[in-house]
Amino acid sequence: MDLAGGDDSSESTLMLQPKRPAMSWGVRIKRKLKSVAPFLGRFRPLVGQCCHQCTPDSLGLKLLRKSPPLGFQNLTSVNETHTRYRGWLVRRMCCLVFVWGRDVHPSPAGDRRHNVHISERVKQALLTTGSPKEIRTTELVMSDVTGHFGRLLDLTETFISPTLLRLVSWLMLKVFSLMFCSVQVNLNQLSALHRATRLEAPLVYVCVRQSAVDQALICLALFCHNLRVPYILYPAHIRPTWLRSILQRLGVILLPEDTSSEQDAEMDSLYSPVMTSLIGELLRERASLSMGVCAGGGQGGQWLARVRQAIVNGLVPDVSIVPVGVSYDCLPQHFLRPKAGLMSAVRFVVSLLKGVHRGSVRIHFAQAFSLKEMCESGKCRVDGGRPLQELLLPVILQSRMDFIFGQKDVSWVLPSSVMPELSPLERQQTIALTLHLMYSSTTSMAVMSTSLMSCLLLHKHRKGVRVSVLCKDICWLLEEVLFRNTDVGYGGSLVGLVHHALSMLHPYLILAAAPPTGEPLIVPRPDPESALILSQHCDLLTHIFIHEAVGACAISAMLRDVVGCGGGGDLEFLFGQEELTEKSLQLTHLLSPGYIPPCQTAHGFALDVVDCLVRCGVLVMEEVHKDTPVCDFMKKQGVLSWKASDNPDLSSDSDCEEPDTRSYKLSQPSQCPELLFFLSSLLSVQLRALCWTLESLHYLPLPTTETACVSQLHAHLKNRAQLDKVHYESSSIDLVRMALRTFIDLGVLTEDRQGGDVYLDISPLFAQCENKEKLKQFFSQFLYN
Repeated sequence: MDLAGGDDSSESTLMLQPKRPAMSWGVRIKRKLKSVAPFLGRFRPLVGQCCHQCTPDSLGLKLLRKSPPLGFQNLTSVNETHTRYRGWLVRRMCCLVFVWGRDVHPSPAGDRRHNVHISERVKQALLTTGSPKEIRTTELVMSDVTGHFGRLLDLTETFISPTLLRLVSWLMLKVFSLMFCSVQVNLNQLSALHRATRLEAPLVYVCVRQSAVDQALICLALFCHNLRVPYILYPAHIRPTWLRSILQRLGVILLPEDTSSEQDAEMDSLYSPVMTSLIGELLRERASLSMGVCAGGGQGGQWLARVRQAIVNGLVPDVSIVPVGVSYDCLPQHFLRPKAGLMSAVRFVVSLLKGVHRGSVRIHFAQAFSLKEMCESGKCRVDGGRPLQELLLPVILQSRMDFIFGQKDVSWVLPSSVMPELSPLERQQTIALTLHLMYSSTTSMAVMSTSLMSCLLLHKHRKGVRVSVLCKDICWLLEEVLFRNTDVGYGGSLVGLVHHALSMLHPYLILAAAPPTGEPLIVPRPDPESALILSQHCDLLTHIFIHEAVGACAISAMLRDVVGCGGGGDLEFLFGQEELTEKSLQLTHLLSPGYIPPCQTAHGFALDVVDCLVRCGVLVMEEVHKDTPVCDFMKKQGVLSWKASDNPDLSSDSDCEEPDTRSYKLSQPSQCPELLFFLSSLLSVQLRALCWTLESLHYLPLPTTETACVSQLHAHLKNRAQLDKVHYESSSIDLVRMALRTFIDLGVLTEDRQGGDVYLDISPLFAQCENKEKLKQFFSQFLYN
């Protein structure tokens, strides 16, 4: 059975044939596998199209075409057919010959430093600093500028050396061939990039930050296909002078030498003007850029603001934005949190030479769209948002739905302390652009085989599953993923797929033989590291099934309300669309940025949730008869009311409108559907982290700094998971930051800026145990148990 479709034969021979580890269960798995039904369709979906609401003109260019299919290419598999030469010597040196045959667009620094130095933006910043020494630097020649301002100007001398770029690209091909079994790119998407370069607008590649090698992989893919290699905006603190010199000659723009973090650099009154002028100069030279934004909070959006400033200032007429999705089978842990030092480097080299756990990588380049068109369309906007506490506190504390129909304010994505020269409108547009690119980059990512298996083991078969049942569920989940217009990052047979995924996840699983047949039984290891790794692989599937997950949690909350009010028994519950939408909307406001594009309202998302529940088979639309009670979950004075369809209270406020009598029931009313439990479990990781963090607040010595608060809460959540001996995935540091951000937005914690630190303290409203308990009940009502 072919899981890749008819046009991916090249991929199937590359991605799922790694060196097989010596595992005793490998042969048994192949013997126990049985034939299952093929997946939906024969072709991969067309992914990466730009937004039809925000950029309809860019979508109309049809740069990304589905036919004819060109297949995929493994970047690390280079042979003599990729060169213009043939022969014995070429076969031995084909990688070096291939690299030296690539087209490189040289990008010398030229007068860039001088142009940045004399720019009006930098002059104005020097005048406002008030330092006579720095003001006098505007009158000095370039060689006389020293000190902090001189170190900032040194960053403008970053350039791309063709010889060094070819040498490092050859080295990266060798290193990545040891790190990964394959690095796959879609040739149709690269052809679309070649067509986009003819528009004569500089390209800006934007990805979601996952590891230290994301942008290196992107640049290598562009280099291997004769596309202009971009300047990399990598805000990292690199101390060794020789390493900084090499990276600057490869087009990597680093932090200043005397700055330890990106946040500290942005607080510098001179750093932002210099970087804004530098980005403008690079775009004026038609150079490409590559940048990343953080998935949790959108850090990195200030670089998008600087790109937009170049258009506003008239340096370039337009810029083409390319969202990029990078998917990993199993990312080497060294690059998740890289550590400097000789021993760390030695351990990394040893892991490469061992060649264990070599996963694959898939890089997806979405369709390029016009930044000017997106900003001028007016569809991508976040202005008019209201604080989260105004949206949800009336629901939590008073059971009132008066203000729930609104947009959540996310101004913290680009706070006013970063780039203070931006106007409120420009700041709001930059935030909207950042959120849209977070969403576009995430939806462009391919689902890997390890993601499918991790999701099933963590959220459906936590107590263990036979390999034959797991294979059937993988085929089912694969169909659901493809049905939602999301590509997968693998090919080959079902046997190879399961063996490859188990090989990658083997350190985090327990493999046993189930009596009496001896069929392999797979169970996730009950330890924190295994749970966190499996949960990390599940993140993308939570994005894909976010509509269904929100709806399933809303149904779970409504059923819990009914049972709590004595509504049990054999009664078939009918869910009104209005009540189901409102419950979904409450949970929607709790979602982190990146799940919903800013061109869609939260209420529109909640309406789509109901439609998706019907489409996936969880709910069935039911016509309401006059004598049928409909469950009205609008809480009035804390009591659930049951209304008949002929009750005048159900009528519309307008005499000209027909009452909306659409109601739904569970597709399996006699028993809770298994699909409902699976979908509810996807969001239980975040919801449980919110509950645990709320319980841990009274252990903190408040007020305390935000950094100390995150560290102490992380320790409390790990202890809580150790006590429960389950749900370790809810104790990650990223979830702690997410929960802390939610509590600040809800008004549970107050911020007090003292000097350069932010101190957090619990608000008087939630110092009361009664209100804290109401908030906990609000979170736990959605929690799958």
